[in-house]
Amino acid sequence: MQISLAQITPIWLNKAATLEKVTSYVDQAADEGSRLVVFGEAILPGYPYWLDATRASKFNDERQKELYAHYLREAIVLTDNSEEVRRSASLLNSDYQSSKAGGEAKVAVSDLAGLCALAKRRSIAIVLGCIERALDRGGHSCYCSLVYIDGNGSIQNVHRKLQPTYEERLCWAPGDGHGLRTFPLHGFQFGALNCWENWMPLPRAALYGQGENLHLALWPGCKRNTEILTRFLAREGRSYCVSVSGLMRRSDVPKEIPHYEHIIEHFPDSPSDGGSCVANPDGSWLLEPQVGEEGLYTVELELEYVQRERQNFDPAGHYSRPDVTKLTVDRRRQSTVEYLD
Repeated sequence: MQISLAQITPIWLNKAATLEKVTSYVDQAADEGSRLVVFGEAILPGYPYWLDATRASKFNDERQKELYAHYLREAIVLTDNSEEVRRSASLLNSDYQSSKAGGEAKVAVSDLAGLCALAKRRSIAIVLGCIERALDRGGHSCYCSLVYIDGNGSIQNVHRKLQPTYEERLCWAPGDGHGLRTFPLHGFQFGALNCWENWMPLPRAALYGQGENLHLALWPGCKRNTEILTRFLAREGRSYCVSVSGLMRRSDVPKEIPHYEHIIEHFPDSPSDGGSCVANPDGSWLLEPQVGEEGLYTVELELEYVQRERQNFDPAGHYSRPDVTKLTVDRRRQSTVEYLD
């Protein structure tokens, strides 16, 4: 199977403009014959780099409130037919529409509708790192979500990052286990995690247990992470490991964002340097880390390579002892409210 890694710089904190850029890379990957294109963590509308540059831990700071409100407005909204989402959508979205179909109202709003249509038209699957404004949690918190759109244009999975890392906790809410799933794709079974989730042994085990043989690791962009962990994950899982990163430089901060002057004063020259790469199931490099430049990187994956490496180690099969150690995973979507009416 041929896949593409899209290492791009977002139009930072601008959802519409970044979506246009993502669309162009999806088209390019489809033109090259790829069956899957993968983007980095939080690429839409961008990673919260301002946190480290603006003393974001200061409590009740007006500047942080304004930046968070801007981030929330630029986060994506996804459709859901649950009652609590319909109720929230009607309040939070000016373009909310509902129609009676078989007696049930359906939410007709989704920021990724155009991307889904493109995936269907070009018969290409997409894995995209997003900031999600989750209507099923009230619509006022940001989640670092990983969205899988299949080649038929359907959103098959939304995985919300289980544990935001360090300063990320100042603006991202913790997710749940609902998205810890794998999916078939042209002979492979792939799963995906965000950034430092890839260091968490038990979520990795949850994916191994579902037959994962292609692991996607999404990053904001840092070679020091991808060059260490990508080969390890491939070797541990005896799977292909594909790490996809973003890029960000000081010159990429748009002047239109709130508090531009304050942010740019303390912004590092290059907080994200890329590092997208691919490791083979034996831990060797298929694509070494790509640093400092945007680009679409395309590789060919061979299922037999996985099968050969499983001969002496299969983490959820012959080299496991479920009678001794076993993992329980709660994949229910968590909520603070259960409606009984």
